[in-house]
Amino acid sequence: MTQAARVKDISSIAGVRDNQLIGYGLVVGLNGTGDGTRSQFTTQALANMLKSLGLTIDPDDIRVNNVAAVMVTATLPPFARAGGRLDALVSSLGDAESLQGGTLLLTPLRAPNGEIYAVAQGPLSIGGFAVSGRSGGGVQKNHPTVGHIARGALIEREVSLQFNEREGFRLILHQPDFTTSFRLAQMINTQMGEGIARAVDSGTIEVHVPDAQRSNLVEFVSALEHMEIAPDSIAKVVLDERTGTVVIGENVRLSTVAIAHGNLSIEIKESRNVSQPAPLSQGATVVTPDSDVRVTEERSNLLLLPAAVTIRDLIRALNAIGVTPRDLIAIFQAIKAAGALQAQLEIM
Repeated sequence: MTQAARVKDISSIAGVRDNQLIGYGLVVGLNGTGDGTRSQFTTQALANMLKSLGLTIDPDDIRVNNVAAVMVTATLPPFARAGGRLDALVSSLGDAESLQGGTLLLTPLRAPNGEIYAVAQGPLSIGGFAVSGRSGGGVQKNHPTVGHIARGALIEREVSLQFNEREGFRLILHQPDFTTSFRLAQMINTQMGEGIARAVDSGTIEVHVPDAQRSNLVEFVSALEHMEIAPDSIAKVVLDERTGTVVIGENVRLSTVAIAHGNLSIEIKESRNVSQPAPLSQGATVVTPDSDVRVTEERSNLLLLPAAVTIRDLIRALNAIGVTPRDLIAIFQAIKAAGALQAQLEIM
């Protein structure tokens, strides 16, 4: 039986979302592991920065290895206020060897509309290291060209979002499903009053806010988020051939089918034999190859699975014939091809 989940875990309010920020900056203070003169955009950016500080210099005259060009990204959550702090992720843009020990200089972070919403600056933490020798060998831990600045971005501008005094809003399901959408609308109407909610489609529920709740919409949404509902889902079997992982959904059913599965093992051994001529025979020593090929086919009983078996019955039956995860992938593909698998088969 499907377990109940909170509304806040399976849906979100339309318009209440994160916003992505991005910026181009420079990391300084590296111990000879930066871009140096190998990346022209690094020297050009450094020259532009120095010019803004009152120092004019030709980019072609810059010869430093302690600077790296980076891209800085951050996520601006909804209702974030000016003066708040964000985590910043710093990634090397050029061919720097490591950002260890570097400091990010003041970097504006922009939204897709081109407006600046935050600025980032501070020392990087890469959680690892990279040490190399002159001969080319070295030791590396984690990824030294990506760094993190905890609370290193300062919010300068807020995203305008009026929440109170709304007449209504929409709930967006993370996994669209008509049954779940209908159940959720029914539950809201039962607990909060008839006509409050209406299922628009498989992923959207329109919620009308009562007049008495519009001045305190936070309390209304909090009560709504803590409601519990049993979400429905389609029957699905997910196969990952790279790792041999098989995940079977609860609603998977089978029509009557018989399964026989066995393994074919082929073992080939190569060896070399030396043919030594008899003394005084004027013969030559000859090396002759010798191949030993063995083929073993495991015996497999025919297994009959009746129609409408549950997932528990299916697993018990497949375990009885000793199948491995790799075997399950082949078996489910064959069952689907035979038209006996009443589920969606997804191969990753």
